[in-house]
Amino acid sequence: MRIVRLILQLAIFVLLILGAITLWESFRTGSWLPGWLGGENKTETLHTVVLEEITALGKLELVRYNFKDVVEQEVVKQWLPNAKAVLIVQGEAIGCVDLTQMRLADITSESQMLVVHLPEPELCVFKIDHERSKVYNTEYAFLEEAQLVQEGYRQAERQIRQSALEMGILEQTEENARKMLTPMLEKISGRKVLVKFPMTARLPKLR
Repeated sequence: MRIVRLILQLAIFVLLILGAITLWESFRTGSWLPGWLGGENKTETLHTVVLEEITALGKLELVRYNFKDVVEQEVVKQWLPNAKAVLIVQGEAIGCVDLTQMRLADITSESQMLVVHLPEPELCVFKIDHERSKVYNTEYAFLEEAQLVQEGYRQAERQIRQSALEMGILEQTEENARKMLTPMLEKISGRKVLVKFPMTARLPKLR
């Protein structure tokens, strides 16, 4: 009898242990809860998109410059080692003419020739291509890494603008406008066409 009683006690003890383990696993995973309380969490996203403004686009893009720049950004410190970041930056600059600025008075007739006065060319886009750019290396940056990288990208964007202007992107925009628009307008009008731009003083290109 004692042996039977001992076996029953051991069986009950094992069942209690197994039950406690099962209950704990159910509690840990949340499966013991009702369907509306337990189970996996679901993420729902709600978008509220508001159209703020519609802008008519009339900028004729005529030339694109692609740039690659290696930027070394550094924070000079008095006592600690200088924080550094090296970025490999890809970017672009686009020269265009804003045709929305034209008026009927900008098209005149001289003898057998049409004279078309276009607005001054402009640098309508200069930006970093963040998908193709990357952080090459950082040294002693620690908590300053994000600041170094952001400032490096800002400096690179300014350099893209400056380099594009120095390399003559506005002059190239004028040339491309004449090459593209002159034959098109001559075919439409059946007359000779002269494309003109405002006489604007520009800084000479650096050599």
